[in-house]
Amino acid sequence: MILCCGEALIDMIPTPVTDAEKAKDGADAQMGFVPHCGGAVFNTSVALGRLGQETGLFSGLSRDLFGRQLISALKASNVDPGFAEVSDQPTTLAFVHLKDGHAEYHFFDENSAGANLRPERLPELPDNVSALFFGGISLCNGAAAEAYAKLAVREKGERIIMIDPNVRAGFATDEVVYRQRLTAMIATAGIVKVSDEDLNWIYPGNAPIEEKIQQILKHEAGQGPGLVILTLGSKGAKGFLRSGPTVEVPAQAAEVVDTVGAGDTFNAGFLAAASEAGVLADAASGEIDPEQLRGCLGYGAHVAAVTVSRPGANPPWRAELVG
Repeated sequence: MILCCGEALIDMIPTPVTDAEKAKDGADAQMGFVPHCGGAVFNTSVALGRLGQETGLFSGLSRDLFGRQLISALKASNVDPGFAEVSDQPTTLAFVHLKDGHAEYHFFDENSAGANLRPERLPELPDNVSALFFGGISLCNGAAAEAYAKLAVREKGERIIMIDPNVRAGFATDEVVYRQRLTAMIATAGIVKVSDEDLNWIYPGNAPIEEKIQQILKHEAGQGPGLVILTLGSKGAKGFLRSGPTVEVPAQAAEVVDTVGAGDTFNAGFLAAASEAGVLADAASGEIDPEQLRGCLGYGAHVAAVTVSRPGANPPWRAELVG
């Protein structure tokens, strides 16, 4: 099982709600917000479940109507929500503003179920959990972020760990602590997926991106990532191995509707392909064959292309990818 560890929330998506009579008169559409299940880690878990991987989610979930919506969506995509801590605190809401197909977020997270996690209440994991995935805004703030960090430290060396920082600096209440936490968690991981924006925030300065990636990879064997994946949007992705080779794959052509969930789906595609090929541990150690790495990255790009071709974070089912 791949256990995804991080936020599950509700994206409030702007949607036209124009009165039918006004629409007849040619009036401008008024916008409302429609609740959609979301969150970077939630999206990755759903994509993994739809791609046929045994998947679970460790998060803080609410008993409110939005929490029930999230749990229902997890089960519908074959994701086990049983690792989550359920409370009476409210669900995190993220109001989304779409500009030129790109999403900007405004979060309401104070005293939420997700923020209610504590380092002293970590779940014991069964033997069938072989890999952990961390990322998103869940790593930003407070005791909940420390809970995820503690889990990564506890499981380092016991299970494969992948992290996608997916930096949201504007959400952090203390950017210094947030940067320190991400740097420490990266050292626990075997696989790290970043964008150039992530790298430039985590490691400030004018050094070239490739130098910052090598900074991540220069840990002693067994003490840090063996693979860093750099995603480049429409320019594809690159995989940098501690053993030396760099592998590049192009983005797959798609008519982009929006980019919501694209990176999350890429993560799931890579994890699913590497897991099925039996090379996830090799990727984490940096010893994966470059051609196998190319195939795993290419699968991530393939499933991400499907997601960007339709509205919202709606990852493909495995059956949709045939051919």
